[in-house]
Amino acid sequence: MDELYPEIVIAGCGNMLFGDDGYGPEVVDRLKELALPDNVKAVDVGLGGPHFCFTMLDNGVTKKLIIIDIVDFGAEPGTLTKLRVEDLPPGSYRDAHSWDLTEPLNRLKDFVDIMVIGCQPKNVPASDFEIGISKEVEDAIPRTIQVVLKEIGVNYGNS
Repeated sequence: MDELYPEIVIAGCGNMLFGDDGYGPEVVDRLKELALPDNVKAVDVGLGGPHFCFTMLDNGVTKKLIIIDIVDFGAEPGTLTKLRVEDLPPGSYRDAHSWDLTEPLNRLKDFVDIMVIGCQPKNVPASDFEIGISKEVEDAIPRTIQVVLKEIGVNYGNS
């Protein structure tokens, strides 16, 4: 897909250098291996993800934004959750630079259907680099892909 503003944007947020924070980009890499419909764009938006993905949205074209990210919601590592913008308490969803994302997401939710697919991380180092995600989060990736495919109305079976 070459259009600047796709109908469905899947944004993988995170940093591969910080353990489980690489979950979002890894999911997007695997989604890119599939033949996604022409109206869908999967993008590794990295650390600046939320800021960057906002520039990919056009309320006349974009209908759905799916954000893939780690979310600490106190569950067992590798557990998935689906959150609507309304489910995010104010100030609860921040990027790596502590920018509150709930406010801009709340502004967009009236124009674009927004969903956050979050995975409970096991290990996100605070200061040292650590390449590679935990087994628990790795095991959650195929389940995440199935959730995404269901959300965009694609059925590839149980891949």
